[in-house]
Amino acid sequence: MPRPTRREFIRKAAFGAAGAIFSGMNFNCSRLTQTLPNIVIIFVDDMGYGDMTRTGHPTIRTPNLDRMASEGVMMTQFYTANPVCSPSRAALLTGRWPIRTGVVKVFFPFHNIGLPKNEITLADLLKTKNYATGCIGKWHLGHKKEYLPNSRGFDYYYGIPYSNDMDNERRGDPPIPVMRNEEIVEQPANQDLLTKNYTREAIQFIERNKDKPFFLYLAHTMPHFPLHVSDNFRDTSKRGLYGDVIEEIDWSVGQILDTLKRLGLEDNTFVVFTSDNGPWKIKKQDGGSAGLLRGYKATTWEGGMREPFIAKFPGRIPANTVTTEIGTTMDLFVTCLNLAGVAPPVDRTIDGHDMLPVLQGKEKSHTEKIFYYYNDKLNAIRVGHYKLHFRKSPGDYSWQDCDPYELYDLLTDPSEKYDLAAEKPEIVKQLSREADEFRAEIERKNENRDLIETLMKNG
Repeated sequence: MPRPTRREFIRKAAFGAAGAIFSGMNFNCSRLTQTLPNIVIIFVDDMGYGDMTRTGHPTIRTPNLDRMASEGVMMTQFYTANPVCSPSRAALLTGRWPIRTGVVKVFFPFHNIGLPKNEITLADLLKTKNYATGCIGKWHLGHKKEYLPNSRGFDYYYGIPYSNDMDNERRGDPPIPVMRNEEIVEQPANQDLLTKNYTREAIQFIERNKDKPFFLYLAHTMPHFPLHVSDNFRDTSKRGLYGDVIEEIDWSVGQILDTLKRLGLEDNTFVVFTSDNGPWKIKKQDGGSAGLLRGYKATTWEGGMREPFIAKFPGRIPANTVTTEIGTTMDLFVTCLNLAGVAPPVDRTIDGHDMLPVLQGKEKSHTEKIFYYYNDKLNAIRVGHYKLHFRKSPGDYSWQDCDPYELYDLLTDPSEKYDLAAEKPEIVKQLSREADEFRAEIERKNENRDLIETLMKNG
């Protein structure tokens, strides 16, 4: 039987959602009488686990993130799906591990490919409930017209199509463009003003759509290298330029929260703040901090994939709360769909779970396993509180190639300092088996294998 086209699937999803609501499956029927909630996801680039006041940074000031945390829930074990940009964004918007979507490496300006057209985005599905959908900031899932946000479910787009360092003249890259929908409005981008301009555009999007449900995906370019900041925040942080950049992002968060409050939307808006992956290391002081976690961007140590996370939804999730339950960016996909009363796709594997009951403190996390991929290789697996590494983590030159496995108990050793593999061979065997089963599942069925092969050959 031929697979339905992307457009046909989206149309059917709307009818499937209605059926699921009335049958009582996965949804609370009381939502039928409520106004659909607004959704704001703030997704920053390369911010470390330890780069907020709340997570212990001694010199970076983040009063607005602190306020958001005091009014909502912080998660201490929240994971992105990959330690680099494009795969982590694909996972957020599809609810699927990147190895399923085929987006296993970063897209460059020389690529003519992007997030596969057979993938259904969160914006696609929310539009079936008449949500206004806006993408502000860095996209990085394909810069050709058919892959840009306006072709992937977003009504409005303002931002740059890929990372802010992808302007290598020797490679043939053009200057970094700023786009409004499909039109280039500035080239090269004045990167000093990106955070400020994204904030302005996000506020205007909220104001334009205040009378209907909206989904705002605000994907900041910063603090990806090269670092840029507006004059208002330059030389204002004791942490130097990196601190200036984080404090301007914090200001931006405050502007979004203040706008929601001013417009009377605060109580009906689910707001999330997190990062796409861990901080740079090779940039030394220009990069951030993973705090007590080992590793950094582009590695599968905890510092590469465990991220800062705050969620706020007055009256729906408790204030000033910290949870140690596990969550992932893919859970946000399912959570947002459930809030909107939209059924998740049924023709493909969705790896996320509804995390609202977890944020409310009503349920334990349903995320039982974390798969730590870098490129197309599975480097490590977490099951329960144990994490097993079974190959060298690319880019991490501190790894000593002496043992085939390293095992850590992340509840007592989140810094991954004390290898327990020799002491717990039964755990090593169990997690190895779980990893083999997942690899076999991916090998049996992966409709995006062609993209993986293309990226691995030409990435």
